[in-house]
Amino acid sequence: MTFTVIVPARLASTRLPNKPLADIEGLPMIVRVARRAALSQAAQVVVATDAPEVLAACAAHGVQAVLTRADHVSGSDRLAEACELLGLDGGDVVVNVQGDEPLIAPAMIDACAALLVARPQCVMSTVAHALDDAADFANPNVVKLVTDAQGIALYFSRAMIPFWRDGAGQLKPGAVLRHVGLYAYHAAFLRRFPSLAVSPLEQIESLEQLRVLWHGERIAVHISAERPGPGVDTPEDLARVRALIRG
Repeated sequence: MTFTVIVPARLASTRLPNKPLADIEGLPMIVRVARRAALSQAAQVVVATDAPEVLAACAAHGVQAVLTRADHVSGSDRLAEACELLGLDGGDVVVNVQGDEPLIAPAMIDACAALLVARPQCVMSTVAHALDDAADFANPNVVKLVTDAQGIALYFSRAMIPFWRDGAGQLKPGAVLRHVGLYAYHAAFLRRFPSLAVSPLEQIESLEQLRVLWHGERIAVHISAERPGPGVDTPEDLARVRALIRG
């Protein structure tokens, strides 16, 4: 199995300005993400950014990067342009690793890519794990998902799904999956994605993977026994990750 990891990165973060360049124990976060992803079986790891500052930081630390347009409305759109810049063939597998996941598990990246190869009826694959914390279940910033019997995604939501009627909406142990923002695609689908009309569900939930389901395409889901390390969305998250890496 051969695949490419692309890490989209932009500076325009509202909760943590200049997030990709945030220092984590002497290295910019985007460099730590790329180096972590390089521990997977990926043939190459490339940062796709609209910021010359991120491009320069990657160059200074030996990380491959490409400069994309600044007007992309989603990370998938940025990945589509990166596929063109890298000259990837339509059948090539691309894994999207978020630029704020400096503790991403390399084995999880490999599993996501392998699942897409094993499920030719799907245009994408992603990852989830069991959710057992009631506060996370109620948190709209924690995305939940449900699948069918074959592990194909039925829906993603910020709401509490599945809703346990007899439990008055409480968390039913063993029944809830938390979505991990890790995706694998074929390059041909990534190139097609920007041409797909934005779906009403995507706009309501602010989840671009719902565009894929809206247009009748399938997303395979790898259920991981491993939990991902914490991502970085806020200054508090950044302090937590710094402490973990320092320790």
